Amino acid sequence: MPTENQTKEKTVLEARGITKRFPGCCANEQINFAIKQGEVHAILGENGAGKTTLMNILFGLYQPDEGELFFNGEKVDFKSPLDAIEKGIGMVHQKRKLVQAHSVIENIMLGHPDSGKILNFKRVKKEVSELCEQYGFKLDLDAKVWQLSEGQKQSVEIIKALYRGAKVLILDEPTSALSPPETRNLLDSIMSMVESGLAVVPFITHKLPIVLEISHHVTVLRNGRVTAKFATAGATEKSLAKSMVGREVIIKLDKVEVERGKPVLEVNNLSAYNEKDHLALSGVSFTIHEGEIFGIAGVSGNGQEELADVLAGLRKAASGTILLDGNDITHDSTLERWRKGVGYVPAERNEVGTICDYSLIENVAMNYYFEEEYVPRGIINYKSLRQLTESLIAEYNVATPGPDVKAKALSGGNLQKLILARVLSKKPRLIIVNLPTQGLDVGAIEFVQNKLLQAKKDKAAILLISGEIEEALSLSDWVAPIYEGKFMDIIPWTDAERDNVGAMMAGMKPKVESL
Repeated sequence: MPTENQTKEKTVLEARGITKRFPGCCANEQINFAIKQGEVHAILGENGAGKTTLMNILFGLYQPDEGELFFNGEKVDFKSPLDAIEKGIGMVHQKRKLVQAHSVIENIMLGHPDSGKILNFKRVKKEVSELCEQYGFKLDLDAKVWQLSEGQKQSVEIIKALYRGAKVLILDEPTSALSPPETRNLLDSIMSMVESGLAVVPFITHKLPIVLEISHHVTVLRNGRVTAKFATAGATEKSLAKSMVGREVIIKLDKVEVERGKPVLEVNNLSAYNEKDHLALSGVSFTIHEGEIFGIAGVSGNGQEELADVLAGLRKAASGTILLDGNDITHDSTLERWRKGVGYVPAERNEVGTICDYSLIENVAMNYYFEEEYVPRGIINYKSLRQLTESLIAEYNVATPGPDVKAKALSGGNLQKLILARVLSKKPRLIIVNLPTQGLDVGAIEFVQNKLLQAKKDKAAILLISGEIEEALSLSDWVAPIYEGKFMDIIPWTDAERDNVGAMMAGMKPKVESL
């Protein structure tokens, strides 16, 4: 962790008494925050704590209802992000804002104040190359964005902000989609920026070890208010989590030992194509038994999405077979698989997992519409569905005014709880969970992981697809790092080492043959 004497005294960006209200809620209330030159000041908070609103105010996307912003001691009034960029504030969003078909250098120049003029490409490439070298970014400036990994795309966003003259860099969940090696490279680059005098503000929901490693100070938000401010020195993961949630949080769950039962899922030489008709999944084979969690660890875009879709019946297999309890379900429909005991929790909660404009009752009904108890003779029994939904809301602690609320009104964590409740309540034989804790805060992560462990105790077979190496290692009985559609290895949890698994997620060969 950086030492206190590394920071400079000059305050670069300061927020005083920031308040922002939306219909029915106060997202930010009297928030005070300041960051100094050469400092990493992390903003922590659960989903719905007000981080995104504050971040958007600092970058000029929102204007506060009350309060003031100061940059280098001068009061500023950002009417748009262009005003913030002009002053020297850059922001890297969690969802990339790049043009896929354009090159790296074209994306960096896009929107630059000089982009409407005649540009000297040779000079621009030289200046950008020098920035990359200064901060340790390795980028092919002529490569198309679609050819890049997530870590490289993020590097493009950062360099784009720096080339525009950013003195304060706001990072939204900076390591959420990165492999371990990419995360290490990013953290090294951040420390280089800080040493050169930049100020960095990462907004984080759960990557607490990273907060401890790189930040000098922390500000914690809860329910739209600042609840804690402190120097990071002396803090621990547990103390950070408690500050965020307001209670003790179990950071790492104990391994649940369950007697291994009979095989539930047997996958043999399975391949599948993606939407661009490219082979995304290439000949994977594995077996999951009762009471077992099979973890797939990988960076997004390496075939795990296609694997989940094929197993759930949302995508056709190009080759191979899928057996459930010894029966071939390779060509069964999604409904047939659900009826036979295949439950699916997709990565996309809004686009795939729910219909955002439907009520919670209607969303729960999507897994029950064929059951006579809830839809007798094809007529929806709203009374029984309401009772079911209310019981699931209570059991899974879904924070909502009631079952008639539309799904889009729920936070990410509560929406994930609803989807889990809808699937797990049927006690499926096989549970496919794709990125079940992505974007969730530490409290919601703890809840979701405990529910998966309980399902394991109930003898379900679980396929866990995770981008979080720590999650895959702590929950899984077997870990399969995936890269470019293939398993690099299948490792028993007792032999799975973080560095080795992380290297394989980036395409490096295993140190030893585990299977």
